[in-house]
Amino acid sequence: MSMNKFGLKVEEGKEGKNGEPSIGPVYRNPIAKNGFPSADPDLSTAWQLFRSAVEKYPGNRMLGWRDFKDGKWGPYNWKTYKEAYEETLQTGSALRAHGIEPGARIGIYGANCPQWIVAMEACSAHSLICVPLYDTLGSGAVDFIIEHAEIDIVFVQDKKVKELLNAECTHAKRLKLIVCFTLLQQEEKDKAVSMNIKPYSWNEFLNMGKENPSEPSPPQPLDICTIMYTSGTSGEPKGVILTHENMTASVTGVDHFMEEFEDKMTVDDVYISFLPLAHILDRMIEEFFFHRGASVGYFHGNINEIQEDMMELKPTFLAGVPRVYEKVHEGVLKALEELNPFRRHMFHVLYNFKLKWMNLGYKQKYASRLADLLAFRKVKNRLGGRIRLIVSGGAPLSTEVEEFLRVTSCGFVLQGYGLTETCGLATIGHPDEMCMLGTVGPPFVFTEVRLEEVPEMGYDPLADPSRGEICVRGRTTFTGYYKNPELTREAIKDGWFHTGDIGEMMPNGVVKVIDRKKNVIKLSQGEYVALEYLEKVYAIAPIVEDIWVYGDSFKSMLIAVVAPHEGNTKKWADKNGHKGSITELCSLQDLNQYVLLELKSAAERNKLRGFENIKGVILEPQPFEFDKELVTATMKKRRERLLKRYKLEIDDLYKRLNAAAKR
Repeated sequence: MSMNKFGLKVEEGKEGKNGEPSIGPVYRNPIAKNGFPSADPDLSTAWQLFRSAVEKYPGNRMLGWRDFKDGKWGPYNWKTYKEAYEETLQTGSALRAHGIEPGARIGIYGANCPQWIVAMEACSAHSLICVPLYDTLGSGAVDFIIEHAEIDIVFVQDKKVKELLNAECTHAKRLKLIVCFTLLQQEEKDKAVSMNIKPYSWNEFLNMGKENPSEPSPPQPLDICTIMYTSGTSGEPKGVILTHENMTASVTGVDHFMEEFEDKMTVDDVYISFLPLAHILDRMIEEFFFHRGASVGYFHGNINEIQEDMMELKPTFLAGVPRVYEKVHEGVLKALEELNPFRRHMFHVLYNFKLKWMNLGYKQKYASRLADLLAFRKVKNRLGGRIRLIVSGGAPLSTEVEEFLRVTSCGFVLQGYGLTETCGLATIGHPDEMCMLGTVGPPFVFTEVRLEEVPEMGYDPLADPSRGEICVRGRTTFTGYYKNPELTREAIKDGWFHTGDIGEMMPNGVVKVIDRKKNVIKLSQGEYVALEYLEKVYAIAPIVEDIWVYGDSFKSMLIAVVAPHEGNTKKWADKNGHKGSITELCSLQDLNQYVLLELKSAAERNKLRGFENIKGVILEPQPFEFDKELVTATMKKRRERLLKRYKLEIDDLYKRLNAAAKR
């Protein structure tokens, strides 16, 4: 039986000579085997995408939000495409009335909402460059970006005005204008005026545009559409330059990709938006939904109440980072524990039955309608009852959680891979292909992918398995980092963007992300350890809410800082006669030993090697995600900051472990 090829080899690899690294073969999507599909000249800028959607779907629901009335969140309100377009024209006119010329950088600062999109589209209409500002990069980031991108105007959410006009945001004084998504308080207006900044409420600004109409000045495909700052896990934020061509290739590429499948997207599809619009994943999904005349509903701002928004909105499409899906998985497991033993047993029987048929090649919706009806409908209902597609991005999703969602969500589940620098997708999985479990799929329509040797880590793309640093080029790849030629030269060599991620190319042309180039350490016994991979394995242990694995090349043992799962820790305490808050429980030697045992059994289940076992743990009552200093906006750990934070405990733990080993 011949293997299905999802990614095609279009160029052979080359052995490295004279100290140069070897490079693996170049792969493309089968749609692009003879070259990338030609671009549509009528859809070559973000403004053309929006204009044509408004012409085709003027009365469709475009942007949905909820108002807070009488102490609760109301139903979703909707703006149509035509209404959003009219606001966009007014906003653009008001910007021009203030003397803003094409090419100016415009900041947008705040949570996802309809006004965010209107401001973004107004930038496209007048060849202005949209620069999202966001504070998850740390408090100094907004200040840094305003100065670095030379921003004169900021559209801002009411909650963020205080931070923008704060004395610590020293560069805010260069601003000429702030426009609030809603209303400004009198004291905020006074503060702005005292800094020579002209303040506007949303409606005042729209009226200003109504009274001073001006025609759009549309951009060209190679003009800059947005400069998106990305954190990286160290150093200053980097401004990724994305052109209109990058944006439209990303959006129209998804059209080409979706033509291959029998399930079609329709104007009735609804996306729930909660990942920050300041990031590429959410931004590109919304651009795509608008291009297709579908609807985007915004969460009301509290991620812990997202389920309530989903019940109200009933979305058909969900995109999230792995943390979101881990929480869904935990929630279902917890509900299972509360069932009587017979029903719990039935759930597992039905799960394995459906999984068996899916592994034999049946599509998930036909694999077992009985199991869906009896057991899995409830999982679907937790997500609003209408989900058709679930996409995970931002970091690798554990195979255990991915399989669970594929079997129980009653929708398609895919992983994609991409970075801000690839304007969203670089690879994308296929629905209903169980062989793609744990992978991120083949190259995207407008992308070429190859692997490059990383000799110091023992990764060689010409060996079997073929492994190395993932390199990408194509129509969606960025042009460089804003005002940073040195970093640009480091990242883009010979036209290939070096992602810093380590991948494995499967025989069927599908990519698996296995590592980060920088997160591999060599233990003192010479063994290489992939920290991020181990964190993924250990995080599945029920007692673990969050984990950071640490080791260095002068030690032979790995240790970890673990934030225990509060509910399961309390259960353990009740069972073992301990009382107290989570902070008090974390100081117990008994709990420390229990966590170590749980990690050990996770290691055994996943067949980890001896040196990959955790030999000692430090318990931390609070998950890292609550401390913006310790994680990036996409929840990647900032390892050097974690090390600084726990340095004393780590040194002490190694001392104790070494003493115990000598005994």
